[in-house]
Amino acid sequence: MEAKTFAYKSAVRVIRENLTEYVVVNVLYYGLVAVAMVYVFFNPSVQEVLLSQVRAEFLQSYPLVVEAYTSGNLPLAAALTFTFNLALGSFVYITLPSLVIPFGGVITASIRAVGWGLLLAPTSPELALLLVPHSLVLILEGQGYILATFAAYLQWKGVFKPKSFHVESRVEAYLIGVKNTAYIYILVALLLAISALYEAFEIIYILAKA
Repeated sequence: MEAKTFAYKSAVRVIRENLTEYVVVNVLYYGLVAVAMVYVFFNPSVQEVLLSQVRAEFLQSYPLVVEAYTSGNLPLAAALTFTFNLALGSFVYITLPSLVIPFGGVITASIRAVGWGLLLAPTSPELALLLVPHSLVLILEGQGYILATFAAYLQWKGVFKPKSFHVESRVEAYLIGVKNTAYIYILVALLLAISALYEAFEIIYILAKA
């Protein structure tokens, strides 16, 4: 328990010490979502094509997840959604590239933000209605990805400016960045867990009856 508390407090400390960067990443992520939404609002055919492709790929690649939702298995749907978002959505898509490519996770997260905007823009009254309950997912899940992106940025900020981590060695700064990322992932996991539970409830009990 003490170790978890220390890790949580360390994550909060990292955010407080780099609050400007955290705010900038938030503005960048949600700003790209908004810009993409405006674009697709005037080009709805783009959304239609993307939605069709995403549905087909999801049905083919993740049948277990689809089965969990269609069968109404809330615990399994939430668990699979959490695992998918944490392992693939955060670590593989954002954090892993950042360990080898400077600011790689910032780039991949920006691409995802644009994708969210293109897919979720309320281009019809039906989509606008669905977006109301789904907005909480955008906030919670989005914050999870934003925190992972924030950690990816700090990873290389420290390498290029070791003194920002109060060290001289770039290698030492890199290792501090990895440690800070591990701390921040406590918050990432927490947000994605809450988001996954709500999303499973939303799709099974709210949207299915809409």
